[in-house]
Amino acid sequence: MVDATSLPLHRLLPLFERERSLHQPMVLATVVRTVGSTYSKPGAHLLLASDGEYAGLLSGGCFEADLAEHGRAVLATGRAKLVTYDIRDSNDPIFGLGSGCEGAMDILLQRLDAAGDWQPMTRLAAAWRAQRAAALLLIVSSSDPAWPSGSAIFGDDGASFGANDGRGAALTPLRALARRLSHERGTQWLPQAVPGIDVLALVQPRPLQVLLLGAGPDAQPVAQLAAFLGWRVTVIDHRSHYARAERFPDAALVLDGGPAALTRLLTTQASPAWAAAIVMSHHMTSDLGYLQAIARSDIPYVGLLGPYARSQRLLTDLGAAGSRLAARLRAPIGLDLGATTPEAIALSIVAEIHAAIAGREATSPICREQASCPL
Repeated sequence: MVDATSLPLHRLLPLFERERSLHQPMVLATVVRTVGSTYSKPGAHLLLASDGEYAGLLSGGCFEADLAEHGRAVLATGRAKLVTYDIRDSNDPIFGLGSGCEGAMDILLQRLDAAGDWQPMTRLAAAWRAQRAAALLLIVSSSDPAWPSGSAIFGDDGASFGANDGRGAALTPLRALARRLSHERGTQWLPQAVPGIDVLALVQPRPLQVLLLGAGPDAQPVAQLAAFLGWRVTVIDHRSHYARAERFPDAALVLDGGPAALTRLLTTQASPAWAAAIVMSHHMTSDLGYLQAIARSDIPYVGLLGPYARSQRLLTDLGAAGSRLAARLRAPIGLDLGATTPEAIALSIVAEIHAAIAGREATSPICREQASCPL
C-alpha cells in the first residue's frame, strides 16, 4: 500500500502539457513492483520526452539515464516494456559502488501519443487538476493477446485503452477489479490478478487540501513549501492587505474575511476533505474564531502557532468546543528542528503535517512552555 502523500503528479504536468501541445510522443515510466529499500514505491511516475528531457524522479539519479535509453526503444516500437533494476548487491557493476540505491524495482514504460489520446496521463492529469481521485488497472505483463502490457482500464467508468480488442475472457474480471479500486486507499501490485495477467492497481489520491489561517509574512514560506509538495493551499486572513492573491501565487485560493470567511467555507461549500488546518494569524481573537469553526469540523490535523501557554488559554476560552478540539490540536505546531527563521519554522510545520498524514508520530513539538516559542 502507498499512502496519500507519495504520489504527487504535479511535477510531470508542465512537461506533459508542453509535449502534448507540440504533438510529440512521450514515454510514461511507472514503478510497478519493489523489493527491499527503494527510492520510489509502486505508482510513482517519470515522464520522458522524445528529446531526452524528463520530469519526475524514481531512483534519485541512480538509473534515470539508463531508463531514458529504454524509453527511446519504446518510442521507436510503440510497445510497452518492463525494465528491472536489482541493485541489492553493493558491488553492482552497472551503477557503481556506493550509488546509494538498494533494493529491486520493476518499471513499466509505455508510449503516450495522439493516437492513444496520451492515456493514461490525459485522464490522470484531468483528475489531479479537478481535485479528484483517479484509479487505474494497469496491465504489466500478460499472456492474453487481448490485453497486452501497457493496456489499462479506468476504475470510475470501465473505459480501457491499449487493449487489442477490448474484450477477451479477461474483460469481465478485469472490469470488476477496476471498479473496486475506488474503495482502495493505496496502490497495490497484484500478480496474477486474473489468470495469466499481472496488474498494478494504481490509486492516485486527490491533492491534499490544507487551510492556512493567517497570511502574514511568515505564512508565505509555509504556502510555498506546501505547494512544492503538490498540496492545494487555501489562505484566509482578516487583514485585507495580507489576504491578496499576489502574495501567495502558489495558493489555490486566497480569501479575506478571517474566521467568518472560514465558517462560510466550511459550511456552505462542498467539503474537499481538508487534511490539515494551520492557525497562525498572530491575533488572539482571530485564532479563537478560527478554532471555533474548526472545532465543528472533522479536520484531523489542527496546528496552532505560538507557545504552549497561549494554546491552553485559547482552549479554555473555547469551552466545550475546546474539549472537542483538544485531541486534534498540535500546539505548538511543528517538529523540533531547532528552527528560528520563518523559512525553517515553515519547514518544521510542513514536515509535521506530512508525518501526521503519513501516519508517523512526531518526535516532539517545537517547544513546551518556553518563552522562545515562535509567536
